[in-house]
Amino acid sequence: MKRRSFIQKSMITGSALFISGWKGWASFQNEKYDAKDISDFSKRLKPLGRILELEGYYVWGCSPIVAPDGKVHVFFSRWSSSKGMGGWINSSEIAHAIADQPEGPYSKIETILAPRGESYFDGTTCHNPHIQYIDGKYFLFYIGNSNRKTNTKRIAVATSESLNGPWKRPDQPLLEVGEKGVWDDHCTSNPSFIKHPNGQYWLYYKAWNDEEYMNPVNPKIRGNRKYGLAIAEKPEGPYLRYSENPIIDYSSFGNNRQLEDGNVFIENGKFYMLARDMGRFDHEVGIILESDDGIHWSEPKISYFGVSRYIDQAPKPKHLSKYGRFERPQILMQNGKPTHLFVTTQGGKYESSSPFVFKID
Repeated sequence: MKRRSFIQKSMITGSALFISGWKGWASFQNEKYDAKDISDFSKRLKPLGRILELEGYYVWGCSPIVAPDGKVHVFFSRWSSSKGMGGWINSSEIAHAIADQPEGPYSKIETILAPRGESYFDGTTCHNPHIQYIDGKYFLFYIGNSNRKTNTKRIAVATSESLNGPWKRPDQPLLEVGEKGVWDDHCTSNPSFIKHPNGQYWLYYKAWNDEEYMNPVNPKIRGNRKYGLAIAEKPEGPYLRYSENPIIDYSSFGNNRQLEDGNVFIENGKFYMLARDMGRFDHEVGIILESDDGIHWSEPKISYFGVSRYIDQAPKPKHLSKYGRFERPQILMQNGKPTHLFVTTQGGKYESSSPFVFKID
């Protein structure tokens, strides 16, 4: 079945896509990718549509969690549309919203963490939230910077007894950069957290080094993003780097291949990482990796495709350079199972960006 005829049989209401008889992409002929490279995970995804399309804002990096009363809470980055897409690095704030179901509609939208001045590590941006409920308390991991540039990006964590706050944020980052000359001496970014079955607290993070940033192989993609692991005996830290970092490094494949936006979860005793592909296949798809121990990872497979595989969009606006792909995957876990995938993509009715939700069958 051709994509267009498939979509014509769907019913679109507002910004959400409601699909009758959705069976995933397994029954569709794939024209571009080898069947062996397409994951089973990708065949479990049912698109539900965009959420949190906010006039006057770019919305990015949406992290979901279910409250004890069954409500869905999301924590997301946003910044003024007047700043353009680049506003994430100099004026992003973290906001909170609530809905009865993952696909919305969302209400009670409020800012909870905003830049607080250049004397703080998160003085000029607060970005990429990642919410977790750990040992009876809520932990909101995020990144901040203090000079509107990437070299001061640092991971931090705010805490609260309630999803509605108040949030106590730290005066110091949770994870500083490595020593000069090592692979992660430029920044620490894009946190993903799990409580390991062995009782330890594991923090996965993205980083790159100054040398590759200052002298890039590809000036359009400065640095080579790799993934590391830091481990603590309590969720507040201190976190100690795993001795064999980085645990994921695609630079040896050439052409500045890399990955970012890693999100780790556990299902049926196996570790999975969802990430944005940056060259192993192309720059349009997401990837998924598997692991038995959370350290040694499989070769990637495709976790989801570009936006055009799921919905029809208007032609690309000139000001949106990332149009047509999903980024920042985050999993909604319920009763130990992944039930929904939240991603973010440019476009939508305000020609900015907004999250997009898939149901995981």
